[in-house]
Parts: sequence; C-alpha cells; structure tokens
Amino acid sequence: MKLSDGFDARRLRPRGPGSWRWRIAAAFAALVAGFGILLAMAGAATLLGRPPALGTLNDSTGSAVTLLVIGLLCLWFGVAGWRIARRRSRRRNDLSLSPGLMKKRD
Repeated sequence: MKLSDGFDARRLRPRGPGSWRWRIAAAFAALVAGFGILLAMAGAATLLGRPPALGTLNDSTGSAVTLLVIGLLCLWFGVAGWRIARRRSRRRNDLSLSPGLMKKRD
C-alpha cells in the first residue's frame, strides 16, 4: 500500500516538553561516578606503594582499602544512576515499551 504525499508520522505523536530533570540527574550521577573513579585510584595508588594522594587521609593500608571500596561503590552507584536517568529521559509517555525493546533501540 502506498502512502500519500501529505502523510507525516511526526505529526501523530508530537514531542513533549524536554526532560531537563533527568538530564540533571544524569549529570549528577556522572559526577558521582567520576568522584568514585578518583577515590578508587587514590586508594589503589596507596596500596601499590606510591605516595599518598590525599595527604594524611590514606596513610595506612586500612584507610587505603576503605577509600578503594568507597570509590568502587560510588562508581557503581553513579553508573547505575546514570543508566536509570538515561533510560527515563528516553522513555516516552505515549508508548509503553518493554525494557528489552528499549535495550535494542539504545
């Protein structure tokens, strides 16, 4: 079946207002992930025998391990939050797609 020349699919579902809240949430989550990377690098540097990167904050091995674990947790939470915010910002209110289909579209 041939479509007429006057058909415009974009007119059927007009774009709604921008999702600036989810963009701010994604930016904050990316900052948390970046902070986690820096903390994990500082803890790993102390464990590998390099001079302490944060002064007296991670002089001992126990505090270096604590920094490494906190950094990895911040990285994990930041990446998870960024993925959730990105998925929510791309979701439309018109259609209800399953998460499996969204994964293939990203």
